[in-house]
Amino acid sequence: MIFDKQNNNTTIVTHEKGGVNDFCLRLEEVYDKLASDHLVVNLFSLDRLEAADLGALTGISARHRGNNKSFVIVTNKISPDEVPGELVVVPTLQEARDIIEMDEIERDLGL
Repeated sequence: MIFDKQNNNTTIVTHEKGGVNDFCLRLEEVYDKLASDHLVVNLFSLDRLEAADLGALTGISARHRGNNKSFVIVTNKISPDEVPGELVVVPTLQEARDIIEMDEIERDLGL
């Protein structure tokens, strides 16, 4: 797991090896250190990904978004039609940054 802090309020967490469930367990272990940042979960290293794999991230995502922070998953290994509705999944890191920026604007406007 690689952590890359950007813009003083966003951390990109990059999956290196192992399965999504192991990644989620490790993310839970360090979550308190990341809770004040917007999170981008980069899953590009996975050769294959299924909707069921993303289910493991649903709880972390809901908790994080409940704290008024963005939680965006980056992967191009799954069709947007397969993504659970409570998750935000985009195919590129730039799109993840754009989502976070839009979320911040909405929060500033009270939407």
